[in-house]
Amino acid sequence: MMAEKRTAYSLVELLIVVMFLGIAVVIAVPRLNFSLISGYKAHTTAEKIATDLRRTRRLAISNAATNTEGFRLKMEHNVSYDYYNIKNDDTKEIVDTITIDKDVSVSCAHERRFKFGPLGNLKDESGTELTVSAEGKTFTIIIIPATGMIKCTEN
Repeated sequence: MMAEKRTAYSLVELLIVVMFLGIAVVIAVPRLNFSLISGYKAHTTAEKIATDLRRTRRLAISNAATNTEGFRLKMEHNVSYDYYNIKNDDTKEIVDTITIDKDVSVSCAHERRFKFGPLGNLKDESGTELTVSAEGKTFTIIIIPATGMIKCTEN
């Protein structure tokens, strides 16, 4: 007798494989740590805000010859999301608007605006601290008023 060559899988074999994959998914998904992803979102958002604060300070310094008012970063709240603007205080032009991920909470100690003067220093009517948090991860951004130095640390 000649041996037959098999060229496909039977329906029963395919159903058994799909069933095993389904069982594996049912067991694995509840064990995934989605809070870890939210923690990374908090870290990414904190670094993004710190970078944009440095950018705002750099804009104030680099435009000092023509702009005596400086630049500001202002945190805003909308009904459905939080965001912030970088604004030229001399021309009142908004340089950039950045939306904050809805899973991330941003709070300010006092003021929600951070205004940098032409020398890079933080103006008097500005806040000096921001807290960014999500799912157990918290980051603090501190701005030194005299120098405008920005520091981001995990709590």
